[in-house]
Amino acid sequence: MIYLENFSLVSEDMEWDVLRNMTHALYDSFYPFQIFPHDKKLGKIVFADITIFCGSNGSGKSTVLNIIAEKLRLNRETPYNKTDFFDPYIERCGYNMFSNNREKLYNLMKISRIITSDDVFNHIISVRKRNEDKNFKRSLIFDESSDSDFRQNIRRQGFDATDPKSIKTYQDNYEKFKNPVKYIRKSGNVDERTYSNGETGFRYFTDAIQPGGLYLLDEPENSLSAEMQIELMHFLHGMAGRYECQFIVSTHSPFLLSLPGAKIFNMDSEPVKTCKWTDLPNVRIFFDFFIERKEEF
Repeated sequence: MIYLENFSLVSEDMEWDVLRNMTHALYDSFYPFQIFPHDKKLGKIVFADITIFCGSNGSGKSTVLNIIAEKLRLNRETPYNKTDFFDPYIERCGYNMFSNNREKLYNLMKISRIITSDDVFNHIISVRKRNEDKNFKRSLIFDESSDSDFRQNIRRQGFDATDPKSIKTYQDNYEKFKNPVKYIRKSGNVDERTYSNGETGFRYFTDAIQPGGLYLLDEPENSLSAEMQIELMHFLHGMAGRYECQFIVSTHSPFLLSLPGAKIFNMDSEPVKTCKWTDLPNVRIFFDFFIERKEEF
């Protein structure tokens, strides 16, 4: 499904109109101006169900995603590090969506979002922190349950049989000391299932991506093994083909670049051109590396 049909970056003439009035001595950079309309000649981008930007570090692929995300006001978790020129830039960008129906656009934008590497890493760290907190609470419960004097005092203490809160307090404490493992499970202080960082990262994508949404994924392969990258490739292909999602992706991963039917922009070429994934320099490096060492396999 194509929700975002095209997006227009700022033209060279429009850039000149903005920058000629600036005091150049005050700025070391005019980012994101002066990146796309000159050597790259990247202006109007026409999208497919799956569109991929591939290029070396500093080629502008992540910048394109952030410009689109900010112009469309997509949901994001991790703040983007803007410059003074970012807002003036996106004000001059344009785009066309699949529909002018306000209700449909509202529902689309409600679930659509940009997902960055920082989002995934922060999620991995938060899962680890929640498990550490639960482990600390479990240790307190086991410490209390092993304290015979405290346990006996709880069981012997008087309570008001007509007061529901008093009864509940007594029952909770009795259960805690009689069967601490059962109590821990009931109280929710059990670890979230233990996954590797890569597995946790992969689950972040499968939980965050819902049917019928527009998703911008900035280098989603980070923290994922080759096996998990292939799993993510199959997942994205299925969500685009069967569940009406549109994906715009920046990546180095040859596995994600092999997504069937993806429209691929080579951000290293001047001007930027679409190409087959097998023609990308990044992929050819992998290919040549293994061909040179094929006798070792």
